[in-house]
Amino acid sequence: MLAQVRSFNRVVVQSVGALEDHYLSRRLPLGEARVLWEIGPDGCDVRRLRSRLELDSGYLSRLLRSLEASGLVTVRPSEDDRRVRTARLTRKGRAERELLDRRSDELAQSFLEPLGDRDRRRLVAAMAEVERLLTAGLVRFDIADPMERDAQFCLGEYVAELGRRFETGFDPARSISAAAHELRPPAGLFLVARLHGEPVGCGALKFHKRRPAELKRMWVSPTTRGLGLGRRLLGELERLAGEHGVRTLRLETNRSLLEAIALYRSAGYAEVAPFNEEPYAHHWFEKRL
Repeated sequence: MLAQVRSFNRVVVQSVGALEDHYLSRRLPLGEARVLWEIGPDGCDVRRLRSRLELDSGYLSRLLRSLEASGLVTVRPSEDDRRVRTARLTRKGRAERELLDRRSDELAQSFLEPLGDRDRRRLVAAMAEVERLLTAGLVRFDIADPMERDAQFCLGEYVAELGRRFETGFDPARSISAAAHELRPPAGLFLVARLHGEPVGCGALKFHKRRPAELKRMWVSPTTRGLGLGRRLLGELERLAGEHGVRTLRLETNRSLLEAIALYRSAGYAEVAPFNEEPYAHHWFEKRL
């Protein structure tokens, strides 16, 4: 398996021109060209740029200085927050990015032209699958305080989605409590999933000493569905529960959440009699870890 991955990497590196000092026959190396493209027409703050590309801050600073010296980029403090630096393309930088886009289209066309229609479709489908799997591997999980910005974003999206999908809407005040203090150690924990530094999912545990723990606030962003993130998030929560001595996990869910119900069943959760009075629940599940 390792040999196949390495062979694939070598072919891709050569095919996209990453071995050349001047990417796409321009004067920029691949790293600078990628940063220029990622900044985009509207600019991007440097912290977000670093998270998206998963680059060391020192290396990114060197790339930005080089782009500034070439007159392609400016890096200035944000007007809204002077502590935040924002990178923006100059007029010259926008022209260079547009040219790189055209050259990238030509490169992509060169992959497809030698192939027949059937093989083109096979190649594009295989590329989509590789992209999906590699993107899934970039998701990172971190235990966070439920009052942190990313955690609050996820909780807000969770409440909004349930409000749209439940037949009667969703009011957290009517639901069984999952307050911040219940989702902090030692009472519980809150897990945030991030992709390129942006929050894309969450889940929480409520501990009850020797009694079964509760799985709460499971949410995955629609932008990342199809990556298997829900299953990975569930597995990570189960692992953490096990580390805290939990032997049985419980959860309840609404009948409108068909994907979640299918996930829980396929992950080994068995439907049981109601064990609480959650007003929004139609199904109750339990799993021995």
